[in-house]
Amino acid sequence: MPNDVAREAGRPAAASGRWPPAAEAGIELYAADEKIYPRAVSGWFAAWRWALVWATQLVFYGGAWLTWNDRQAVLFDIVHRKFYVFGLVFWPQDIIYLTVLLIIAALSLFLFTAVAGRLWCGYACPQTVYTEIFLWIERAIEGDRARRMKLDRGDLSRRKLGLKAAKHALWIALALWTGFTFVGYFTPIRELWTEVIQLSTGPWETFWMLFYGFATYGNAGWMREQVCIYMCPYARFQSAMFDRDTLIITYDRERGEPRGGRAKSADPRARGLGDCVDCSICVQVCPTGIDIRGGLQYQCIGCAACIDGCDQVMDKMGYPRGLIRYSTQHALEQKLNHARMLARAFRPRVLVYTAILWGIIIAAAIGLWVRVPLKVDVIRDRAAIAREVEGGKIENVYRLQIMNAAEARRAFDIRVEGLPTLQMAGERRIELAPASSRMVPVRVRAEPWAAQPGSYRIEFHVSAVGVEGVAVREKSVFILR
Repeated sequence: MPNDVAREAGRPAAASGRWPPAAEAGIELYAADEKIYPRAVSGWFAAWRWALVWATQLVFYGGAWLTWNDRQAVLFDIVHRKFYVFGLVFWPQDIIYLTVLLIIAALSLFLFTAVAGRLWCGYACPQTVYTEIFLWIERAIEGDRARRMKLDRGDLSRRKLGLKAAKHALWIALALWTGFTFVGYFTPIRELWTEVIQLSTGPWETFWMLFYGFATYGNAGWMREQVCIYMCPYARFQSAMFDRDTLIITYDRERGEPRGGRAKSADPRARGLGDCVDCSICVQVCPTGIDIRGGLQYQCIGCAACIDGCDQVMDKMGYPRGLIRYSTQHALEQKLNHARMLARAFRPRVLVYTAILWGIIIAAAIGLWVRVPLKVDVIRDRAAIAREVEGGKIENVYRLQIMNAAEARRAFDIRVEGLPTLQMAGERRIELAPASSRMVPVRVRAEPWAAQPGSYRIEFHVSAVGVEGVAVREKSVFILR
């Protein structure tokens, strides 16, 4: 039976999910697998998966075309070192927000994994999302699982060549559009579209469109589960985040075994059988080709396709659903009801993750809310640290990098404080265009008798004219000799 199930799933018996295999000569880092032909499945979890496919792709493909204040709403302008996210303009000095975003993403991954396993992999990972889309195209052109297997095993014919050509043409078109959209977040997408139409894109835009398109085509069209099993490191270290109260996809062995085929009208208990009819549907619908009845395996991406497939079979047989379901090891061993299982799932570890995550999110939101749309960097002129000028005054030279992070033209006043007789020579008021910056040379002078020779702390004050609260104070050093 293991070999029959494996052949039906489109992969060799050793990878069918039976654990341990009957015979194992050694451990290989990579084993060439037969192509997997996932069967289409419908149900609660499949609907959720497709809802997230639509949501993520609407955001990805549509977000690049949104406008805000007569510019692209989301644009990472690396050339000009400005990053636009709707009404916010970020500069390289705002890298702290990127750091916070990465921390939030990591903690979210830890939290979701601790609660319910590989939710990210099964529902929202780009590899999963694009594999689902590419599989949908493949089914639409070549047919269901049985027809695709028959087509691939058949001899090359005009019909087969036409179907394959149509499928790959659509795959390539989608992959190239994906690459174009990706680059459109770094180069204004409307300008990029004009350049593409005129075949005048720059070398970097061309390279990244083709590279990202090729990666999408290769990963989602050809490699598929190999990316999840062999290339993604998450599959290897996910077990470090699991414990016996983590919700995972489980097969209820006590209820299902011994498995075996039977008529719908037959009484399985009278024949000494469990509820599993050994139909291998759970294997056929699995995108990585495993048999979940062999226990949780690192290849499982948590997509719950096997749950939907098994529930359909249980409905047809008139058996209760849930032979394959989300559960925990403790729930199976101790026969916990649903309420007790969830109560243990939300344990101190999960609550700590949640508290930390929300604390960081709230702090980041407050930081963005009170963020002043003005950046000032003070750089001392190293060529002239301190020099004597007319009237015997001591002069220090600075360069002020002033960045207007607002999307409105503003004037800024500059002044300096910190020592008696301190005066500033040069521009005291400048104007900056929206989301622009300017380097302003500033000469600061003081009388030699204002203090003893040495180094003194001073402050530059830069404030927006007529705008309350938009002001920055930056410290520097004045050398008196």
